[in-house]
Amino acid sequence: MKRILHLISSIQEKGSHSIQLGRAIVEKIQEKYPGSILEELNLVDIDIPHLNPAVLRTFFIPGDQLTEEEKVSIRFSDEMVAQLLAADIIVIGAPLYNFTIHSSLKAWIDHITRAGITFGYGENGPVGKVMGKKVYVAMSSGGVYSDGPGKANDFVAPYLHAFLGFLGMKDLTVVRAEGLKVPGVMEDAMEKAIGSISID
Repeated sequence: MKRILHLISSIQEKGSHSIQLGRAIVEKIQEKYPGSILEELNLVDIDIPHLNPAVLRTFFIPGDQLTEEEKVSIRFSDEMVAQLLAADIIVIGAPLYNFTIHSSLKAWIDHITRAGITFGYGENGPVGKVMGKKVYVAMSSGGVYSDGPGKANDFVAPYLHAFLGFLGMKDLTVVRAEGLKVPGVMEDAMEKAIGSISID
C-alpha cells in the first residue's frame, strides 16, 4: 500500500489534458499497489498565497518562539510540507503555460521549500531532505517540446527535475502529452501519452 499525492495545476476545469494524464498515472499506480491511499489537491482551487515577507520570516523562527499570529501565517506551509512528507508517490500535473509551470505550482514549491526541514546545507553544499519519494510529472503542451526546436523553450521538465532534485526527490519520471494543438500529432497525442505510462 502506498500514499499517493496528486497535485493539479491546470486552469482548465474540463478537458484538461494534464489532469486526464495525471489521473491515468494514478490509476496505473493503484493497479500496481492495490489499497493505496490517494489525496488529490487542486492547487488552483485553493488559491495558494504567494510568499510575502511576513510568511518568509516565520520560516526561520523556531516553532516554540512563534507568536499566535505567526503560527497562523506559517500554518499553510506546515500543512503542505506534512502532506508531502507523508506521501510515498507524488504525481504532479504540470501543463506548460508560456514555456513554464503555472504560478500555483510555483507557489506550492515555495511553501514546501523549508531550510532545515526539506533541505539543508552540509560541508559539500545543499542536501535534500525529502528522500525515498517517487515523482511522476504529467506534462501537457500544445506544441512539441521533448525534441526539435521547441526543446530549448521547455522550462517545465528541466525546472522540476532540478528543483525537486535539490529537495531530494531525484527519482522523477516525466510523462508527456505533447503536440496537442499540432495537426497530424494531436489526433493520437493523449493515447500515445497514456500508453507510455510505466510504473516503476
